[in-house]
Amino acid sequence: MSYGLDMTTDDLSGPDPETITDHIRTTYPETAILEAGGTWFFSLDGEKHFPNYATIVTNNDYDDGSDLDREGIFRLNLGLSRATFERLVGDALAPGAPPLDYTALDTLLPHPTYAAQLWISILNPSAATYRDVVIPLIAEAHDRLAAQRERHGLG
Repeated sequence: MSYGLDMTTDDLSGPDPETITDHIRTTYPETAILEAGGTWFFSLDGEKHFPNYATIVTNNDYDDGSDLDREGIFRLNLGLSRATFERLVGDALAPGAPPLDYTALDTLLPHPTYAAQLWISILNPSAATYRDVVIPLIAEAHDRLAAQRERHGLG
């Protein structure tokens, strides 16, 4: 499966942060969810709440690259495998690539701060993008961290 960067829509009818959180809570009940000041952290460690495999951010407290202080705007961030990261957004970071619009809605982008750690982000995914693209990426992010924990005897 391949997804381009040209998914932007003005469709705000997609899921809100609570819907995404409910999906993760229901699908991955072992996930520890920490909410602090309009940000949700999803990890597999109930004590440290780190590392995370996903976050949802609704404000500019951590960075202002996505202008998250706009009404109703949030960013879902996911840590992915190198292969998936490069397939989805690797070209966007290539020398000579056009500048990225980190404020664009419904667009997969390298994370504005944590791209080097293979994190992607998407602001307000549409219902179709959420169903067809984001849900499988949440699964990959979860499974990647679960496998890492298993390899380190933490599973």
